[in-house]
Amino acid sequence: MSAWLPTAPCTPQACVEASAAVRARAVPRAVLRLTAVLLLLLAGIALTPLGARIPASLVRRWCRWIVRAAGVRVRITGAAAPTGGLLLVANHISWLDIPLLAAVRPARMLAKTEVRRWPVAGALAARGGTLFIDRDRLRALPDTIARISGALREGAAVAAFPEGSTWCGRAQGTFRRAVFQAALDAGVPVQPVRIGYRLSGGTTTTAPAYVGEDTLLASLWRVATARGLIAEVEVQAPIPPGSSPDRRALARSAQPEETAAPAWTHTVLVA
Repeated sequence: MSAWLPTAPCTPQACVEASAAVRARAVPRAVLRLTAVLLLLLAGIALTPLGARIPASLVRRWCRWIVRAAGVRVRITGAAAPTGGLLLVANHISWLDIPLLAAVRPARMLAKTEVRRWPVAGALAARGGTLFIDRDRLRALPDTIARISGALREGAAVAAFPEGSTWCGRAQGTFRRAVFQAALDAGVPVQPVRIGYRLSGGTTTTAPAYVGEDTLLASLWRVATARGLIAEVEVQAPIPPGSSPDRRALARSAQPEETAAPAWTHTVLVA
């Protein structure tokens, strides 16, 4: 087991809801959704040379469009500071979590090196300034923390999933401490974000989960063929610098509590 990225017990067979038989008429809709997602990703790759000249508001909308194109409605509660160094941390369930966090605030993502090999999305991540982590090289960890801290000191937002692995959404892992050291070193706030997925009727669903030996294509298809998926993103109050004595306490403060049915108030619904 990697010291940086532990393995979650969740597996597609044990945790992910088996979809009902996909009706023939649902297949064209799913193909259209995936085509729309691909076109939006390609547009993002084409525009990455513009870098900081792209308004943050446009980046946030583009990220919401990606999730909406996949057939998922988005509900966001709260907001992050628009400027200044900030460590965004969230629980991790699905590949959808990445554009959802960027919809809160565009940030440099912290990702495993395997993401670089993902079709289309890998190229977009690399061009977008993603900080890649080699999970199998513990000796590279201090350098990774130093790079994260440097980005935070320069006023960038960095987004991370401290659980170190995806969970199904009905269970969650413990936040690993290492990334919080970067926030302490840089003297920046930490903003916890809680992500969950529900059906339109209110029931928690594991359909968007991307866990264990699941493939990206299988997860994409499961999302595209689903009906009534809603992504709920709760941006919690930031933890100011200096409020926690060490990274262990900071990770504990940022750890989201497991709730069966959170109350979503002052919600922005992106249709």
